[in-house]
Amino acid sequence: MTNRLYDALFAPLAGAERPFLTLPDASQISAAEFHDMIARFAHALRAAGLQPGDRVAVQASKSPQMLAVYGAAVASGVVFLPLNTAYTAEELEYFVDDCGARLLLVDPVRINALAPLAEKLGLRLEGLGPGGSFDAIAQDQDTTLTPEPRGEDDLTALLYTSGTTGRSKGAMLSQRNLLSNAEALVDLWRFTPQDVLLHALPIFHTHGLFVASNVVLRARAQMIFLPSFDIDQIFRFLPRATTMMGVPTFYTRLLADARLSRESVGHMRLFISGSAPLLEETHVAWAERTGHAILERYGMTETNMLTSNPYDGARRPGTVGQPLPGVALRIADPDTGQEVPMGATGMIEVKGPNVFQGYWQMPEKTAEEFRADGFFMTGDLGMIDPQGYVSIVGRAKDLIISGGYNVYPKEVELVLDEMPGVLESAVIGLPHPDFGEAVVAVLVPTGEGPDENRIRAAISERLARYKQPKAYILLPELPRNTMGKVQKAALRKEYSEYFC
Repeated sequence: MTNRLYDALFAPLAGAERPFLTLPDASQISAAEFHDMIARFAHALRAAGLQPGDRVAVQASKSPQMLAVYGAAVASGVVFLPLNTAYTAEELEYFVDDCGARLLLVDPVRINALAPLAEKLGLRLEGLGPGGSFDAIAQDQDTTLTPEPRGEDDLTALLYTSGTTGRSKGAMLSQRNLLSNAEALVDLWRFTPQDVLLHALPIFHTHGLFVASNVVLRARAQMIFLPSFDIDQIFRFLPRATTMMGVPTFYTRLLADARLSRESVGHMRLFISGSAPLLEETHVAWAERTGHAILERYGMTETNMLTSNPYDGARRPGTVGQPLPGVALRIADPDTGQEVPMGATGMIEVKGPNVFQGYWQMPEKTAEEFRADGFFMTGDLGMIDPQGYVSIVGRAKDLIISGGYNVYPKEVELVLDEMPGVLESAVIGLPHPDFGEAVVAVLVPTGEGPDENRIRAAISERLARYKQPKAYILLPELPRNTMGKVQKAALRKEYSEYFC
């Protein structure tokens, strides 16, 4: 038995003098140097007592060391759990306790604050990054590395869902889940060793880690590895890059900067967007300003990437493209599981080597989320057009049932986003004494702001009465998580008594 994920992603780094990471100070780490770092951390994991199948949790700032620990975990057969750096100690306790982590790696400055938690749970706590105790353990370790044999279905990583509708669930990802997706994306997006990815995403999330980093590693390309999205740094390093992956906020912020032009990005090969819907107006504005069509794709924690607009061919605004090779995707009635007619709205269900193994220690919940024929119910509502392009309508939990009628928020939002004075919108359902739920539009204004009477008049001509918002709320911005997704649950909670 070999370790296919290590062999495909990390073994090619060994002994290679090509650049791999460019850091914010413009210094570089070669592929060989990075592999040496992986090897030392792999030996450090073993020195800390971790065995194949044990879990290492990492809540640390984005750094080459954190990425190397991921590689070390893969090589050692240790299950890697990256955690959002914004989590509080209370939130952190849930994750590390639930997964049974034996080792917790954090920024060195947090060691004292988290020592009581580590003692309470009986797990080892070390600092990761410059001056960290785990770096010190790794410093004198050997740089030769014999990877631990692992099968394609062996658990490789845990990623916890956001838990906006209840307890956070740990999605179990195997070697096959991660490698099959990386290989499909490298081919689909035409990545080669000549590519340089401008990487400004966090690596505690599937986008920055299992999409961006894995694709670069599989293609034997290189990355400009920035700690976060800083627009001055982006423009500083753009001339060195060929590709960029980002969330919609990246692109709207770049569009707001006068430095963005056809000349500044003329050398770029590809811009990719995901993690949240990209507004059609952003697509259009980006194309007009730069001459590039942003490639939008769709994925989720449990499945990695599912669909993508094509590299060659039409990249259609408002869609997330077609299913990836090897991924079966259907639109089904949420209740019966029967496929709906072409163009009709239903639950997006998927099956393929990218789909996770289930939720950690939640067999009942896992069983609830899979159909008898093995299709995973994503919880996303969508439709497919005759050309096979998938459009996301919204989340099933965001479905509004008003007066007995189903209202899909995305349909209303598309109309609202076209209105003068509206930058963007979020449509939610709020408790209502007569309708059960009332459709409410939360608007972010632009310029002088929207004219509510004009919007109501325009909406009345385009949407059935039961779909029309009963109220409009103006906010300076929509609440979003770290990946740019609008937090509708937070809006529903904030305004839950609006009609009471």
